[in-house]
Amino acid sequence: MSAVHYESYTEARTHFKDLLDAAGEGRVATVRRDSGRAAVVDVDRLRHYLSLACSAKAQAVAESGGWSIFIPGVPVAADGATFDEALSEMVDALREYAEDWQDRLRTAPNHKDHWGLVQLIALSDDQQLTDWLVGNGR
Repeated sequence: MSAVHYESYTEARTHFKDLLDAAGEGRVATVRRDSGRAAVVDVDRLRHYLSLACSAKAQAVAESGGWSIFIPGVPVAADGATFDEALSEMVDALREYAEDWQDRLRTAPNHKDHWGLVQLIALSDDQQLTDWLVGNGR
């Protein structure tokens, strides 16, 4: 089977099952709308790819009887009394950042390149994000 490309969203809507089947099989699946083109991608495949492409590089520091976790280059940090608590707080902080990014930060010059990270956060459950932060589950 080859890639599927639909030149309008009307055509894509008519062939919606074929579009989703192609995406699910990992084939290229696109839809043109006006001057833009969108890709339809299986969530698990995209999440896996983003987990590899967006290396967490999270750093944990034991300090003042607790733990702090941060990701260099990303304006997100968290701390907790235990390492696990700090990880849980970091997952929450990442979710808040992703929401802020979608609401208002996506066009800011110092945030716009975090698109992949935001997608990864949105497509992951809490355990997947925790595993990503500590370098597991790729």
